[in-house]
Amino acid sequence: MLLAIGGCGKAPVVMAPAAPAASEPYENQLRLALEQAKPGDVITIPAGRHDVSRSLVLNTNGVTIRGAGIDETVLSFKDQIAGAEGLLVNASDFTIENLAIEDTKGDALKINEGKNIVIRKVRTEWTRGPATENGAYGIYPVKTENTLIEDSVAIAASDAGIYVGQSKNVVVRNSRAENNVAGIEIENTVGADVYGNLATHNTGGVLVFNMPDLPVSGHTTRIFKNKIVANNTKNFGAPGSAVAGVPTGAGVVINSNDQVEVFDNDIGDNDTANVLVSSLFSAVYTRDRPRAEGFDPYPETIFIYDNRFGASGNALDRPALVKAKAALGAALGARWPDVIWDGYVDSAKLVKGKLPPELAICVANGDAAVLNADTEHDNAKPRIDTANHRCTQPKLPAIELPQGLLAKAE
Repeated sequence: MLLAIGGCGKAPVVMAPAAPAASEPYENQLRLALEQAKPGDVITIPAGRHDVSRSLVLNTNGVTIRGAGIDETVLSFKDQIAGAEGLLVNASDFTIENLAIEDTKGDALKINEGKNIVIRKVRTEWTRGPATENGAYGIYPVKTENTLIEDSVAIAASDAGIYVGQSKNVVVRNSRAENNVAGIEIENTVGADVYGNLATHNTGGVLVFNMPDLPVSGHTTRIFKNKIVANNTKNFGAPGSAVAGVPTGAGVVINSNDQVEVFDNDIGDNDTANVLVSSLFSAVYTRDRPRAEGFDPYPETIFIYDNRFGASGNALDRPALVKAKAALGAALGARWPDVIWDGYVDSAKLVKGKLPPELAICVANGDAAVLNADTEHDNAKPRIDTANHRCTQPKLPAIELPQGLLAKAE
């Protein structure tokens, strides 16, 4: 059986080792091709459902893994007996496309510390649907640089379907995240564009977080032209995990992150809030977690504008918000505020009682209201605070990836 073909440019055709006996599991052939891969190899996986019992690992730069289609080539780990991931890649200049990874014991696809990564038309899924026992992450590049995720699908991860962490220069586009705790999560990452995606039926649709105990703090994320709707799946995250504290019914959640732009999205039918902006102090998971030196727990320089907001707030998943809704009563008007802010602010940065304009949380979104939940004072005085957020921020630049990453496979 031919497992690896091709190469780059005028490189000679590379053949995989001779196929094992027909009675030997297909996973052994695939494992051997991954172990013996050389830069420039294209490892092709034929259509069909291929059972895999142990984690697969690739440690060679410059390799492409290609299936016959996102639903045609399936690596099934339903009976996995060993390994923390489905496929673990420790390599740069890596492309994976046109296949699915199902029912892994842990993370489905993890890519660690590589540069120039393309994940295209990949589906990760736990076929039993939302369950705490599912693996944490579906598509999971971490500590990468120049990463493109496109035309992909992530379903039923117990943490995040599409997760990019501690990375730099990232594009997540034209993908679907459904029935995960977090649909798409950008965490401790510098420079990310998230656009053209559908995030639906997750607990939270799109999350932009900074975890306090990591060496890199993220900033500069644009979320635009997405559909972030009906993210009301009951939280099934593992107790004690960061996402276990995400309220059911959250559209966009920004926590402890700076320079985040949310625009031109369709956001609605999220039962707690369309957009939540919060500090570290509102996150339950951080109570026993140390902070890296210099970590800034406050969200600053946030710009929310020109979105199309639908209904929200129909089934609030936070007692404090239920209390606020009752306390405000008629002051709320006919519509629950589209933007909820926890109200924490860095008092050391205040100028005449306000944040400097360059650090402000700005909302320029028609009649969208802002609720200050006053979490800092145990929600003693929640209030509609829209006027204090009527401002703008300079627009962030687009993320630029190396041109070769953007070329579609033929």
